[in-house]
Amino acid sequence: MEGSMGGGRRSGSDGLRWPSKTMPAMEELQSRLQETLDLLSPQELRSFRRILKTVDEEPRVSPLQLELEGGSASGLASLLAKHYYLPAAPRVLAKVLQQLRRADLLARWQNAAAAADDYGPVIPRKVPKRSYDCVDGELDRYDLSGRRKAFLMCVKRNRPGAQHDVMLMKEWLGQCQFEHTSCIDPDKMELLGKITSFRDGLNEIKDEIGCCLVTLMSHGENGFIKMKDDERVSLEDIFEMFNNKNCPALQEKPKIFIIQACRGEKRDSGVETDDEPMDSDDISEKRRLPTFSDYFIIYPTQADHVALRHPRTGSVMIEAMAEVFKQHGNRWHIADFFTRVNNRVVHTEFHLREEPIKVSLVMESTLTKSVYF
Repeated sequence: MEGSMGGGRRSGSDGLRWPSKTMPAMEELQSRLQETLDLLSPQELRSFRRILKTVDEEPRVSPLQLELEGGSASGLASLLAKHYYLPAAPRVLAKVLQQLRRADLLARWQNAAAAADDYGPVIPRKVPKRSYDCVDGELDRYDLSGRRKAFLMCVKRNRPGAQHDVMLMKEWLGQCQFEHTSCIDPDKMELLGKITSFRDGLNEIKDEIGCCLVTLMSHGENGFIKMKDDERVSLEDIFEMFNNKNCPALQEKPKIFIIQACRGEKRDSGVETDDEPMDSDDISEKRRLPTFSDYFIIYPTQADHVALRHPRTGSVMIEAMAEVFKQHGNRWHIADFFTRVNNRVVHTEFHLREEPIKVSLVMESTLTKSVYF
């Protein structure tokens, strides 16, 4: 396979060599890059794009450049060849292959980078900025190269369609490369015990954590979520468990909370809701943005309103998340992703006795950077 890389001198087990007198042409470099990228699996190509965003080599490739130009192996090869200058292109590829643990491809590109270095420093050409470079280049990104950990809680009892929500969330978490811990139909003490154990595990893990995501799906009211025993758990208390003081492993790491539960009694009838009757003095207003940094919280409805769930297809928000991700993948950072989800939810109508029903998601954020899965 090594001899098929084309162009330049062949060097046997030493890998790629540039020609002795002239640097390889753009087309030749791009061809060599593509031949290597064609050997990666679809999953490895997805990981390649994710890792490329974090490679410490200027000028960095922006996520939107990857979105628009790096959707295929040939597109990635063209982007690498045009964006980076020699000897940077072989060096960047070697760094990514090292993280992918493709030792079979790594050696040839390490040698190629060393050979290109023999030509001395190369002044990078000035690349005209596109509009998306100007916008995205000013906003830092969280480094998600570490392990991505998720906690998934769902009360299925008396919530038809909830099993479909669990299935969709597990698929989405897997596609976004999260390792998840499930907690199904817990009572209050079970939830608190399991989520505390999950949090403690983050603090004790030796590997670097890239991101934490907590999903809670059940009946609820404003500021609380209910367990199978009808006991309430304060959402604010759960948020606090993962702040910088209680979970130092997540300092300066994105902490994402997806809450699928009602936030009050106001309702538009027509589909099943994640709400149960309650006395008026049982409602406690405790809604406030956490004062801690790096939080992103998504609710399925406005304060004091019910959330919508279909008995067959599950929750409106969870289904919309799956549909948007299936159509567009992880091309957007998380705020834009849920904006797209909200667009779909807002333009979805449910009817009861020919009366339309509408809901809108609510996002709360103290993120300091953009989050790309």
